[in-house]
Amino acid sequence: MSVSLKENLKSFGFIILGIFSASFGLEGFLIPNQFIDGGVTGISLLLSFASGFPFPLLVFIINLPFIILGYSQLSRTFAFRAFLAIAGLSFVLFTIDFPVITHDKVLIAIFGGLFLGAGVGFSVRGGGVLDGTEILALYVWRKSETSIGDMIMVFNVIIFGCAAFILGIEPALYSILTYITASKTIDYIVEGVEEYTGVTIISEKSSRVKRILMTKFGRGLTIYKGKRSLIGKKADQENVADIEIVFTIVTRLEIGKVKKLVSEVDENAFIYCFPVSNAKGGVLKKRPLHE
Repeated sequence: MSVSLKENLKSFGFIILGIFSASFGLEGFLIPNQFIDGGVTGISLLLSFASGFPFPLLVFIINLPFIILGYSQLSRTFAFRAFLAIAGLSFVLFTIDFPVITHDKVLIAIFGGLFLGAGVGFSVRGGGVLDGTEILALYVWRKSETSIGDMIMVFNVIIFGCAAFILGIEPALYSILTYITASKTIDYIVEGVEEYTGVTIISEKSSRVKRILMTKFGRGLTIYKGKRSLIGKKADQENVADIEIVFTIVTRLEIGKVKKLVSEVDENAFIYCFPVSNAKGGVLKKRPLHE
């Protein structure tokens, strides 16, 4: 089996998994209890609750302009996968009746958001989308240089404002909780359990730290030149020491190993970590299920 075929099968596997997860979240939790989410899904749910029009048909129709926008702004492959994902979601919602799991509002908001967010996240991992809001936000960002996050936030503020007017304040507040849960789940699924993390190490034994990380960890390093003022003394020129600052990017699961190796060399080394987005190139470990 060719590499290209394997990648395509993996992508479509993610999309199918995303479709069923999102469908279960919608029919098992949100739709029977009139909860909404953000984005195009939220708009479709709100219109369906207000008009009685079938939700599966609404979510397909409203997403079509965004798919066309993705075709013109991104790529044919992306638009094709987005079309398959959204059409598949509508088809599953039309043909399969998932059982209603609970009517407890907190459980609906948490688990409905979790399954819906997981569905969107898996679809993104497969190279498609189940919601066209991100495509529109990207288009507006290219035209106006407004951040994508700000655009999505503005869309959702409008959606939840309408929800408060149509459904009432309490359902709207629970729907916001659903959206937050879904958003966090999407982030986790897309980034994966092995999210890239930047690690900065400041040590007086930086030469040995560099050696042990490169030999036992096999990871690329970046070295910064810095100056360190000695604590407890007057910070004049004579008391400022040159020092090397070691920086590397690892996965979240590898942070403990890095700290252990550094401690073997210098127990007093200063280490701090922070999440890194869109890391590419260099000597990076390829994450599982990474595109």
